[in-house]
Amino acid sequence: MQSIVHIAADIAITGELAEADFAEIARLGFRSLVNNRVEGEDANQLSSQAEAALAWRGGLRYRHVPASKLELFTDPVVEGMAEAIAHLPRPILLHCKSGMRSAIVWAAAEARHRAVDEVLSALAIAGFDLDFLRDELDSQADRQRWMPAQPAPVEPTPAGSELAA
Repeated sequence: MQSIVHIAADIAITGELAEADFAEIARLGFRSLVNNRVEGEDANQLSSQAEAALAWRGGLRYRHVPASKLELFTDPVVEGMAEAIAHLPRPILLHCKSGMRSAIVWAAAEARHRAVDEVLSALAIAGFDLDFLRDELDSQADRQRWMPAQPAPVEPTPAGSELAA
């Protein structure tokens, strides 16, 4: 396993994983793993299904949020990362081939509810110089401000019942 870099007290990033790494991840105290690799990215990479099984055997929660280079700032990827971070047990280990995509997607998700300067500072302390993404992260922050909140789902009315007026 490549080195593990902490970007927050309970969130860290690493690169490509091998089968033997899952026991070590659990031994290090991680409770969840987020995989940002796209299926079939490399011929010898573990599939998401294999990673899920290895994580489960190691007592880890697992989430696959695939992020190709062209999809890093798309809603499905950013919202998928935000949802994973919000709901998975911590500490969480994020991974992709080198760790860079995981850092970028984490930054995009964080920029939606945290100051971009704080996000970039946390990454810089961890050794990721991503200031060149400031405009994209600012766009994520702006997006959170101008996107309307999702309406609550409407409960279906049982057949034959009438609404009181």
